[in-house]
Amino acid sequence: MNPTPHAGQPVASAGAPLGTSPVVTILVHGRNAAPANIIDLVPRFARPDVTYLAPAAAGRTWYPFSFMAEREKNEPGLSSGLWVLEHLVAEVVARGIPRDHVILLGFSQGACLTSEFAVRHADRYGGIIAFTGGLIGEPGTTWEYPGSFSGTPIFLGCSDVDAHVPRARVDESAAVFARMGATVTERIYPGMGHTVNDDEIAFTSALLDELMGSG
Repeated sequence: MNPTPHAGQPVASAGAPLGTSPVVTILVHGRNAAPANIIDLVPRFARPDVTYLAPAAAGRTWYPFSFMAEREKNEPGLSSGLWVLEHLVAEVVARGIPRDHVILLGFSQGACLTSEFAVRHADRYGGIIAFTGGLIGEPGTTWEYPGSFSGTPIFLGCSDVDAHVPRARVDESAAVFARMGATVTERIYPGMGHTVNDDEIAFTSALLDELMGSG
């Protein structure tokens, strides 16, 4: 993977300092946004005792075109964003947090990047949360990667009329994750805007509660 252009960008944090909580949630922001935008979700989770880390994309965007464009058109940003997540997860694990207590959560473009990272690095995570996103690739793409999620809870939530993320891709992504051994929850919300709703927050909060209880 290509480390540029996103290598060296800052990683924002919230909640408990890294190494002091048994659970780490990596938050991946959307297009034309910054870590602060997705860290704004943290108070809604009502778990300040969790460690939250939010990497930054260079130029506030992980890759230039739609997540349903040809993958090559989104390089080198796509590979660089995947590299950022790979190295951040490795850093967290090196600090003593097992993968099954690491949650990867993204919104919009960040949800797509998170989903694509997960399918290429299948393992038992604490959870994968995609708020309005799905796997990356042009129509007709297949995702054939080794590994198993071994029951990892994976949540995909999206509007039925989102302008950027077709429901068909969310359905397709859910099927891929299920085939790879994840416990998938897919929720389609009628008429929802391009946002994160209270039901999605409640699902995430319950998952955090469960992981903190088992920590």
